[in-house]
Amino acid sequence: MSAPQSQSMKAQTAAKKLGILLSATPPEFREGPVTRDELNELQQNPPEWLAELRRNGPHPRHEVARKLGVSASGLARAGITDPLTTAQIKELLADKPQWLVTERARQAKVHEENARIKAQDAAKRSND
Repeated sequence: MSAPQSQSMKAQTAAKKLGILLSATPPEFREGPVTRDELNELQQNPPEWLAELRRNGPHPRHEVARKLGVSASGLARAGITDPLTTAQIKELLADKPQWLVTERARQAKVHEENARIKAQDAAKRSND
């Protein structure tokens, strides 16, 4: 019997799991599949290029949204379609443009509503 082969994934999938922008990665990462073992190693012991990308960006949309405390839809409504660097994100957080204030308030309401529904569902389950 041969040893089981490790699962592999496309570089795009691995980049998403790592929270980084694929186009900003080194060519050797982009050019081939990434095994589950390689992904685990990157997560446990990130090389300098990965640490640098996580620290300074550019960051993909979902990371930009998370760092700003808004939804991806909120970014789209604000016209933010390009990846942003950490410095650009910090600048937005410091300046707090009106769209960011509005979207953060919208996101807070969504979280409040989700918490209310979760509590309501828990109460129903405990009464059953």
